[in-house]
Amino acid sequence: MRVITGSARGRRLKELEGMETRPTTDRVKEGLFSALQCDIEGRRVLDLFAGTGQLGIECLSRGAAFAVFVDRREDAARLVRENLALTGLQDRARVVRGDSLEYLRAARERFDLVFLDPPYQAGLLEPALEMLAGFDILNPHGIIVAEHPADKVPAAPRGPCRVHRTYRYGKIGLTVFRQGGNEENEEQLP
Repeated sequence: MRVITGSARGRRLKELEGMETRPTTDRVKEGLFSALQCDIEGRRVLDLFAGTGQLGIECLSRGAAFAVFVDRREDAARLVRENLALTGLQDRARVVRGDSLEYLRAARERFDLVFLDPPYQAGLLEPALEMLAGFDILNPHGIIVAEHPADKVPAAPRGPCRVHRTYRYGKIGLTVFRQGGNEENEEQLP
C-alpha cells in the first residue's frame, strides 16, 4: 500500500494485521483519485472508518487543506498517526479514536469530501449516509465517496445529495454522491 502522488508520492504505508480491516486496493484507489483529481486541493476531508488512513493521506498528499480520520479501534488510530508521521502530513490532520456514527452526531465542523469505507458486513454504510445528510456537515458542492460490494449499490440519502456515478472494480464498488450548492446564495441568471 503506497501513496500514489503528491508530496508523499511513493511512500509505503503501514497496514493493520488481521482480517478486520480491508484496505482499499491500489487499483481501486487509482481509479477513485483519477475521478476526484480536481476536487481535492484546498479541501477539508473526513475519512470515516479510516483503518490505515490511506484515503485521507492520499488527499493530504495531493494538497487537501485538512483531514480528520475517525476509527473506533485503538490500533487503527495509532496506525493512522504513524502513517501521517511517515508521510510528514500530521500538521494538517487530526485523528479521532471513536465510533464513526457518534462522531457524525457530535460533529461541529463541515467538510468538502467524505470517505465512507465501513466493514461491509457491519451494516454501517446506509446509516452513515443518512446521518451525513441529516446533520448537514457537507459544504455546498460536497462529495461523499462510499466503498461497497459491487452488487450492493447504496441508495442516495435524503436531502440534496445525489448519486453522481458508480464505478465497479471486480467485486468492489465505489459510489460518488454530490451535493448541490446553496442555491439561495448562488447568483441567479435571468
